[in-house]
Amino acid sequence: MSEIKIVNLRKQFGDFVAVEDSSFTVEDGEFLALLGPSGCGKTTTLRMIAGLELPTSGKIHLDGEDVTFNRASARDIAFVFQLFALYPHMNVRRNIGFPLLSQGVPKAEIRARVEETARLLRIDQILDRSVSGLAGGDRQRVALGRAIVRRPKCFLMDEPLGTLDAEFREVMVHELRELHNRIHATTVYVTHDQHEAMAMADKIAVMNHGVIEQFGTPQEIYNRPASMYVADFIGSPPMNFMRFHSGLHRGAQSILLDGIDIPVPEVSEDVRPRELALGVRPEHIRFNDASRLRGAVYGSEYLGTNQVVAVETASGIVKARIPADRSFRLGETVGLEFNPATLALFDCASGRAIASSLYQEARHG
Repeated sequence: MSEIKIVNLRKQFGDFVAVEDSSFTVEDGEFLALLGPSGCGKTTTLRMIAGLELPTSGKIHLDGEDVTFNRASARDIAFVFQLFALYPHMNVRRNIGFPLLSQGVPKAEIRARVEETARLLRIDQILDRSVSGLAGGDRQRVALGRAIVRRPKCFLMDEPLGTLDAEFREVMVHELRELHNRIHATTVYVTHDQHEAMAMADKIAVMNHGVIEQFGTPQEIYNRPASMYVADFIGSPPMNFMRFHSGLHRGAQSILLDGIDIPVPEVSEDVRPRELALGVRPEHIRFNDASRLRGAVYGSEYLGTNQVVAVETASGIVKARIPADRSFRLGETVGLEFNPATLALFDCASGRAIASSLYQEARHG
């Protein structure tokens, strides 16, 4: 398998810019998820890596070779589509082996590699069955097998679980990650589902309007979002934003929220008076009757072992994830307590994080 390096990649269709100045590296054997909503540029990026679209500008390197303008057939990649794209008149064995047959590989070698791939995917018992009668999960395994059997330099997957129902999708998420661990395949995976990305990927590129908002590990992106967009897109429920107006000096380590001094991570820059937002994840909020920061219970959602309680404060509604054994009355006043190490500050106008451990690491690392 091979490293994929993208440098200042841009794709424009007429006046519309689909991908803007994207740069990232997928290390050899790494699993990268391109994550974002429909129309954010993730599939266009994947198609440029595959050679199905040519970039307006920028470079694509595969295994150290500049393949920016190489034909798709010359890039030695395997593409798995959202729709299975199987041949309905062929059985499972012939579907998996068809790429090798097209390359002129000897029949004995085709048979051996197909059977090896089928065992890897745990579908060796259905090799002689027609694909038209298979369940969705098995069809997806066949589509994966057709990609794996070629032993390409990298795998590109465009929402391959999108057509499966929720139960099959959950199973396939774990199987795809287990498969990746076994074959150590360099993989770029497109999805709009944050749960898929967080469960499978070594690195995630969160995209918005053609721009990569943040690139990092799932832990980095969840714990230290670089923008309000990322903080809102990742998490269920997403990060709370408590808005306030203030000016701050670089190095400040507290803010005034509703007239209460709140410790925060060190501010990374001077900020003239403007609208800012304090960001806090629901699981990082504690209820403490002694806290001066207070709000009224607005509603709750029972989730089994825990519950999400919505609290209306002077700075907006916040949601807290707390144990399910506590009970509250609508309108009941509660005190809110935050751990400063888990907080972030954002500039509402630009959406950028201006205080978080991410910026402290960048400055001191």
